[in-house]
Amino acid sequence: MKAKQYKLKKELNLFQATLYGVGIILGAGIYVLIGTGAGIAGNAIWISFAIAALIAAFTGMSYAELSSMYSKDAAEYVYTNNAFKKPAFAFAVEWIMVFAVIVSGATVALGFGGYFSHIFGVPQIAAAIGLIVVLSLISYIGIKESARFNILSTLIEMSGLVVVAAIGLFFIGNADYFYTPQGMTGIFSATAVIFFAYIGFEELVNFSEETKNAKKIMPRALLLSLIISTILYMLVAFAAVSIVGWERLSVSNAPLTEVVAHVYPNAAIIMSVIALFATANTVLAILIVASRLLYGLSCNRSLPDVFSYISRRGTPYVAIILVMIFSILALAVGGVKEIAMLTDIGIFIVYIFINASLIALRYRQPMARRLFKSPVNIGRFPVLALLGILASSFMLFHFSPYLILLELTVITIGF
Repeated sequence: MKAKQYKLKKELNLFQATLYGVGIILGAGIYVLIGTGAGIAGNAIWISFAIAALIAAFTGMSYAELSSMYSKDAAEYVYTNNAFKKPAFAFAVEWIMVFAVIVSGATVALGFGGYFSHIFGVPQIAAAIGLIVVLSLISYIGIKESARFNILSTLIEMSGLVVVAAIGLFFIGNADYFYTPQGMTGIFSATAVIFFAYIGFEELVNFSEETKNAKKIMPRALLLSLIISTILYMLVAFAAVSIVGWERLSVSNAPLTEVVAHVYPNAAIIMSVIALFATANTVLAILIVASRLLYGLSCNRSLPDVFSYISRRGTPYVAIILVMIFSILALAVGGVKEIAMLTDIGIFIVYIFINASLIALRYRQPMARRLFKSPVNIGRFPVLALLGILASSFMLFHFSPYLILLELTVITIGF
């Protein structure tokens, strides 16, 4: 029997899908980039998190409605192709998403490497490469097994954030929460960096073909994961600057370990171990999503058939191998900050087209069945989708010309 005659297995329920979303979101920014963001926004880093949450919510509503209409992998391709009927354009949008997802996996893997190096002294890049290889193997073994690892890791990483937030309660009032060394410019620039912390909710829709009753479950899982993550982010941001201040956060390779160690020095190693689970969990989910993007594009005949080959384990093994290779190569792009910002540029571009797709489908397919509908509408027109386009476009002005040029090069290659 040929490998591609096997099918993806529908294993995920609402609880598992929500934890996948939370797991992707939490491990990335709060454990890795809170220090970088604090170095730009100061003690007002919480404002950057709030702005990022608002931007994410606008587009999150669009993703939720679109996922209630279509339950296919390579979701961005499916949404834009149905909206505009231009396969080449839809492929370009998905190509940007593939690049952003792979690069984001490299970013978080470097974050893992930072914590791993802090504990064991292993070089950061070596630890990141080892993690990608091991998690690619787990991804190959199966979605059910990956989900079990995700549930355990997500609960562990959430517990770490709850601990930081709880400790912070005893230090509330120790900082000027509106102090920012660069004013509002710094707050928006920090938002451009730490928006990476919210990346993940949109990737969840690419688990649709492995989710039971996906059109009903996926919108709920998407919004629940975004709400849970935002609450934890805000609590931890307040706690972190209250305990150690933005200066110490900004120079630490393991910022949340720094926070806990300031109060309980003997607990520092525990926090670092929790951070390892958090970052590893996010990398696993990202590797799975990236392979499903390639699989979905192959099923839509935008990539060679080989990418849709499914192993006996029910996983797209060729896509998994290729994602592993490119994730390792992406480690060479630069440091955590540069890779995260490059990811964010791609994500904001994709958000613009996803929101535009929702607007177009409201008029082109007004009678299509929608199990979820984005709120705040003027007639058929989705107001939040427009705000999502404007907010994402505005954020693109807060990146360096070099990174913008690099992203445009990637887009050109896609075309």
